[in-house]
Amino acid sequence: MEAQRDERLLIEAAQQDPGRFAELYELHFERVYAYVARRVRERAAAEELTSHVFHQALANLGKFKWRGAPFAAWLFRIAANSIADRAQKLARESAGESVAPPADSAASPEVDLEQVETLARVFRHVDGLPWDQRYVIRSRFAEELSIREIAAKLSRSEGAVKQLQFRALQNLRARLSEKNV
Repeated sequence: MEAQRDERLLIEAAQQDPGRFAELYELHFERVYAYVARRVRERAAAEELTSHVFHQALANLGKFKWRGAPFAAWLFRIAANSIADRAQKLARESAGESVAPPADSAASPEVDLEQVETLARVFRHVDGLPWDQRYVIRSRFAEELSIREIAAKLSRSEGAVKQLQFRALQNLRARLSEKNV
């Protein structure tokens, strides 16, 4: 409940002074990027779309009304619409302007608030991991790097990176199960 109050205060502050939007950006960037990256699968496109989401959010922040749902849900809706727009644009470019995408395509992805909250909780727990474990988890699952690529970046063996990943996942499972009890 306190987190909702704090988030609401951040939103109101950013609505009064757009310079305060940076706090909301920092708070939600990783979740939005992960959401987009999971659906787009191309790093450059995910980065571009994530940037677009926050640009749109800042531009429309004055229109945002607090209704009790997390601010992240609004960001995910913007992200879903941006992803759908991109898919439509790519479909038009590859098939010509006369072909419309199917009605049941990615043009109207639904955002499941429960899933969003679960993902947000997981990301908060990832932030609580030791630096090396956090780095491996983010690199592996958000950036989708291979064990070999991570090992090269960390100057460690692939076995050491696998062990870090294993420990990180154990820590996350333990932390998540503690919160569900």
